[in-house]
Amino acid sequence: MTKLEQLLSQYAAYHLDHKNILTHFIGIPLIVFSIICLTARAGVAVSGIELTLALALLAVTAIYYLSLDKIFGLIMLAVFALAYPLAYAVAQWSMGAWLSASIGIFTVGWVFQFVGHFYEKKKPAFMDDVIGLAVGPLFVLAEMVFMLGFRKALEQRMLAEARKQRALMDAEKGRQASA
Repeated sequence: MTKLEQLLSQYAAYHLDHKNILTHFIGIPLIVFSIICLTARAGVAVSGIELTLALALLAVTAIYYLSLDKIFGLIMLAVFALAYPLAYAVAQWSMGAWLSASIGIFTVGWVFQFVGHFYEKKKPAFMDDVIGLAVGPLFVLAEMVFMLGFRKALEQRMLAEARKQRALMDAEKGRQASA
């Protein structure tokens, strides 16, 4: 099992309900965009080019995703390249408008996340492993790719392992409840 399959399977174990996955299609992009907005305001100009904290975070994240999977990494890099200019524009708004919009988007994104986990009846993955915060956007991208009919073998391997992990989690929860 590759590192990508391991991470996606671990994340998917908390995300087997279709309604939960659909809410993540909205929630996670909103959260990621809000973080880009919040961090695009902090930066320094180097040779006339503004290097922001958002660019640094996106670069590190893109490198991480590329190390896991070239295809998903390149797609995510393209998504980041499209999102950054809009987030940077939001970061140029007045302090009140920028903070209100960024925090509002962040909050709405998390509301979608928690509604999804209500359907799932499972806590978010990051509550057990903080890496889930980085894997979430990659999981949403993978799910979109799977829905479009691509990389079905990866999807099948991920789901088989996720179901095994979920069964173990549920069994452990049952043991704790009866103890």
